[in-house]
Amino acid sequence: FDETGLAEDRFAGHRLIVAHDPLRAAEQGDRRRARIAELDAMAEKMVGKLDAQDAGKTAKGRRASDRGAYSRFTRAVAEAELTRFLKADLNADRFSWSADEDAIAQAELFDGKLALITNAPDLSPAEAVARYKGLADIERGFRVLKSDIEIAPVHHRLPDRIRAHAMICFLALVLYRVMRMRLKAKGHSASPRTALDLLERIQQHVARIGPTAKTTITRQQPEQLDLFEALDLKTPA
Repeated sequence: FDETGLAEDRFAGHRLIVAHDPLRAAEQGDRRRARIAELDAMAEKMVGKLDAQDAGKTAKGRRASDRGAYSRFTRAVAEAELTRFLKADLNADRFSWSADEDAIAQAELFDGKLALITNAPDLSPAEAVARYKGLADIERGFRVLKSDIEIAPVHHRLPDRIRAHAMICFLALVLYRVMRMRLKAKGHSASPRTALDLLERIQQHVARIGPTAKTTITRQQPEQLDLFEALDLKTPA
């Protein structure tokens, strides 16, 4: 890799470009190791319970068994998508497991890397990566339109109403992207969807007694106030 984290090779009229981000690689490796450590701790706890039970120490709850431990462990590993790295020894007499360090080391070789194949001869490696990331951003926008904004199905028949529906969805996507950029710029971990879910809990109540009306707003929680600050918005008065 060069000083910008890019490497290139050519074969059969095509170019293989690999981009490497050491910070992202470290984050991915640390996150994987942390998940593996959590599952190791879970398995150790189950072994401790089984050993204590064999020693005659009873605990509250359902009686533990090796078969139950295998079931819980393999299900947790599958849910964490770590079946490549953590293996339960199903042939052992008692519940046991192991971590495949070779598989972990192999996965770490690909952490923080993006591999692209292109036949465009005039693009620099940096330009090819930027074009690809731009395409990924466009595809992310289509996913948001389909899921969060629900552009389809269109329950309209007249052309003007169909165009109005598409325009409203497009404006919603623009606001969604502005939210995402502001949250990212402030280093906030919430996605726009999570932010909207938290903010929609704020409610306004109007109480009327005769001609008098009193308006109140639910008290904002700290995480909601953090979102207003990150989005550069005034808090409701």
